[in-house]
Amino acid sequence: MASQNCDQCFLNPGSFSYWIDQFCIELNAQRYSSLTIKGYRDSARHFAVWLKSTGIPIGGIDARVVQRFAAHHCQCPGGRQYQRISPKYARRARKFVVFLQNAGVVPIPLKEVPPACPILDDYQHWLRIHRGLSESTIARHLRIVNKLLPELGMETHNYDATRVRAVVHKWREQTKSADLRIITSTLRSYLRFLAGAGLCRPNLDHAIPPVLQWRLSSLPRYLAAADVERVIASCDVLSKGRLRDRAILLLLARLGLRAGDVAGLQLGDIDWNSGILQLSGKARRKVRLPLPQEVGDALLAYIEQERPSTSQDEAVFVGVIAPYRPFAQSSYISGIVANALKRAGISDAPSNGANLLRHSAATSMLRSGATLEAVGTVLRHSSLDMTAHYAKVDIMMLEQIAQPWPGELVC
Repeated sequence: MASQNCDQCFLNPGSFSYWIDQFCIELNAQRYSSLTIKGYRDSARHFAVWLKSTGIPIGGIDARVVQRFAAHHCQCPGGRQYQRISPKYARRARKFVVFLQNAGVVPIPLKEVPPACPILDDYQHWLRIHRGLSESTIARHLRIVNKLLPELGMETHNYDATRVRAVVHKWREQTKSADLRIITSTLRSYLRFLAGAGLCRPNLDHAIPPVLQWRLSSLPRYLAAADVERVIASCDVLSKGRLRDRAILLLLARLGLRAGDVAGLQLGDIDWNSGILQLSGKARRKVRLPLPQEVGDALLAYIEQERPSTSQDEAVFVGVIAPYRPFAQSSYISGIVANALKRAGISDAPSNGANLLRHSAATSMLRSGATLEAVGTVLRHSSLDMTAHYAKVDIMMLEQIAQPWPGELVC
């Protein structure tokens, strides 16, 4: 790979100088390091000089132009003659183009808008307002319904049990059982919406055959209490994000929060005076949980000592590298747990996601004498049957009530 350290004195960006300076000002406001800003400045200057040499006007910049810049054999002034530029260098130039688009200097490419479907628009509104689903779940429902529509058709008044069963049978042959459960659940939801709106005959959701499974047959996956403490203590070896990761792990291990709860936590959700944490869980149900002293101290230490001061966002947890955005997906929280397990040297964990600490919290509460109702309240289970799943992990208690095998019975 060729060296990217050319003498920038040879690169005169001309009319782009003002916009390159504004680009660097924005990067500085996002708290990028001075070394990183210099790299972005060099890439933007190089891109501007290349545009001038190829005769491409500023209004003609689009994604294809950036691709051409990324692939060109560099003969621009400086130390890169006859060499390819690195992918990282090209990505920085692409970020400069995005800045120009946001500033209105470069036209934003038009996105292809899929044809409008009034029924799906109404279904989306129903899922959001009446069912209280998250945006990611709504998007998944719409993707699945779009896959089913070619077989179902758009004439909803013609739907009958035979057609619905035929659609399920087709997907049963080409889909795993876990995915088929999601598909049938979405189809039931769609048919209930249509029936409620008077767009199809009622009770068609009952025509969908169940996907057989052993409900709650497996043991919950959890860590022993000593291993949970090792995972939390592993944050002490971090140079970046030590306080952030410790606060996240304590929220999961002490309160049994879901990954989405942690990723979506806002500064306004913490009532410091009352020691209360307000959460918006599944179906957007608002709940208030007591904030343990240890967890509160960890949150306060992170917010005061480590969290970047980002005035434009109220998310509690953000990235440790500029531009310090909040977590886009809850899977990032599971990644933090997986890394902590690795640092703690726990290689035989039954799973490596955020739910592992949630299950461990439930198991620990039950073994400490908490009732199923109390544990279910903390975990925000809608059914006590789900909480009872954790009762199976107390093997010593089960051994006390288990009856000996009677052997062969005499007729």
